[in-house]
Amino acid sequence: MTWTIERTPRRPVYRTDAGQLALPLRLSKKGEHATDAELVLSLIDAEHLHAALCRALDGQPAPSSAPDCRDSVSAADVVEAAHVLSARVADVNRRSRRRL
Repeated sequence: MTWTIERTPRRPVYRTDAGQLALPLRLSKKGEHATDAELVLSLIDAEHLHAALCRALDGQPAPSSAPDCRDSVSAADVVEAAHVLSARVADVNRRSRRRL
């Protein structure tokens, strides 16, 4: 007996009334649709699944259709962010010294 489980087409992950996350799934037996079900996860379990998926995807290039959370950050963006943060830290240090 061969069962397959896949995401239910056109049904997004959603938050339940209890604040959990529900992942709609489609179960098929021998290639024929048997039923739809949902994997309901607490927020902690969802975070653990998210982390596990990130580790499994690590090192693989993001496909062009990937959502923003997989978009790579350019080195120029990282350097720019570091300069902005450094300027803020320097400003806070200057103000702190003036108060002393």
